[in-house]
Amino acid sequence: MRRFFLFLPWLMLVGVSLAQAGAVTDSPKLKIIASHYPLAYFAERIGGNRVVVNQPSPPGEDPAFWKPNAKAVGDMQKADLILLNGADYEKWLPRVSLSKFKLADTSATFRNEFIRIENAVTHSHGPGGMHSHEGTAFTTWLDFGQAGKQADATAQAMIRKRPELKTLFLENLKTLQADLAGLDAELKAIAALKPGLALFASHPVYQYLARRYGLNLKSVHWEPNEMPGKEEWEELQKSLAAHPARWMIWEDRPDPEIADKLQSLGLKSLVFSPCANRPESGDFLEVMKENLENLRSAMH
Repeated sequence: MRRFFLFLPWLMLVGVSLAQAGAVTDSPKLKIIASHYPLAYFAERIGGNRVVVNQPSPPGEDPAFWKPNAKAVGDMQKADLILLNGADYEKWLPRVSLSKFKLADTSATFRNEFIRIENAVTHSHGPGGMHSHEGTAFTTWLDFGQAGKQADATAQAMIRKRPELKTLFLENLKTLQADLAGLDAELKAIAALKPGLALFASHPVYQYLARRYGLNLKSVHWEPNEMPGKEEWEELQKSLAAHPARWMIWEDRPDPEIADKLQSLGLKSLVFSPCANRPESGDFLEVMKENLENLRSAMH
């Protein structure tokens, strides 16, 4: 009889473990909608095959200026979790009725570090129509330290929805954050090769990148597939006198005609994609590694 009572706690522990394992196995996949691709990538890395992740903005359209249609709103209302970038990225949010219990603002922990943009130029590109970048700089994830915090916020939001999967999510988060920390360290090393090197950016989306890594960056408002007008070229030439850069950073490869004209002014072009939309090939990590190699070319 005594042996039985000694054996009983072990049986109870085994029973609890089996029950927990069964709960994990039986958990329905967590349905997640992410407002841009970096958050979708974080959720996919953290959740693995225990999640279904959708990024609703179509290819070729900037998610920061995308407006959801009725179907997209319906999909969000059916989702278990909606990952938001915050920093005024989701301009559609005030006009959509969603349960606050589904929303996770992944940049909330560092909102006091947001960069404010004053006197921004109003312009248009893509199907989004006229818009301005005035307000809060929103490409927070281009500071890989902040990206790590957004990955952590993503994991915590997922754990709140599926606490039985906490161990799995945290293990996957650890490897993701190691990758982001690797990018952070490598970019710091690249920037240190030529501190203070003058650079131009084709678009005002690199504020957090410049602050984190000490880049001496001046922005214009150009699109890679739209030839700037005469006044814009003249303004660039004036800016070059005070900011003698030899490289311009683009979100995407500029048209050859634009690149050639820049080259005639002594400006080479390199791509540093924010990767806000899902890339045609590869993933977020691969795109960022390619970005770093492109930037390295300007430092040699």
